[in-house]
Amino acid sequence: MKYLAIAAALVSATSPLTVSAQANIAAERAAFDALMERVNRLPDTPGDGPYPSLIEQVADLPNHVIYRPADMAAIGPDELGVLVWGNGACAADGTSTRFHLSQIASYGYVVIAPGLRRSGPEATAPAEPPRSLGPDGQMPSSPTDAAQLIEALDWVLAQNGTSGSIYHGLIDENALAAAGFSCGGVQALTVAGDPRLDTVVVQNSGLLPAGAPRLGGMGLPKEGLLALHTPVLYLDGGPTDIAYANGLDDYGRIDHVPAFWVNTPTGHGGTYHDPMGGRNASIVVDWLEWQLRGDAGAARTFIGANCRLCTDPVATIEFKNLD
Repeated sequence: MKYLAIAAALVSATSPLTVSAQANIAAERAAFDALMERVNRLPDTPGDGPYPSLIEQVADLPNHVIYRPADMAAIGPDELGVLVWGNGACAADGTSTRFHLSQIASYGYVVIAPGLRRSGPEATAPAEPPRSLGPDGQMPSSPTDAAQLIEALDWVLAQNGTSGSIYHGLIDENALAAAGFSCGGVQALTVAGDPRLDTVVVQNSGLLPAGAPRLGGMGLPKEGLLALHTPVLYLDGGPTDIAYANGLDDYGRIDHVPAFWVNTPTGHGGTYHDPMGGRNASIVVDWLEWQLRGDAGAARTFIGANCRLCTDPVATIEFKNLD
């Protein structure tokens, strides 16, 4: 749904769309549809981590898609981390970034996204109908909301204490994260105040300034950043990423928790459809391994003399409020 985010950036707060803006949206939509037609033919991937992952839906958590290690017997007690995820465009397609989320799950995480299994050759639900701006440039409503991330977190923690559940005793309740892409990144920020969370990752996203037009689900004001109580990572895609300015502005406003801003030249689309989620999935995995598991090797991606991102010729990194 990238074209919807571009539409939001092009529309003024008070004026209808110009003919030029309409044409830009149509071109972006056509390009996005062509991309998804190609990506949807690609098979699901299990990730390259130590726990090959699978994708499933379960009856007692409707309207969510779960990514988890396929062999739960390989997971020891209190070893499974949790990531609740907000989809791009706040879409109801829990498999819209399936390569990225499968990669994370393969490192010993259960990842839960709202929606149905609508993408890929194993899709079990039809694609969402296109959402368009209204005739006067009104933003469409969101088919998912941030409450579904909390619903997913509540469910998996309840499973941890349920005898007979495949998750029983396996969840590390000190390794809980929220993340999301674009509109879904705003959903992650919306739930960031949940005291159970241990980190937040905001990907190709940021809160919109007051008065800016926004999609349904992106109403959180900049003051919402004050709810952050954990380290936060912003992962942006360079000046061609329509969320770049908003993400960088968020980073500049955060002064009470550790914050990292990582910028790579991917544009708004990131590397979500690259094999194994591409370089950005690797960055997110290292962030989670560092923040949730204290992995010193993963931390070297972000900190220390000649850290991996510090010496990456195409990456920019800033950080603050570290101990």
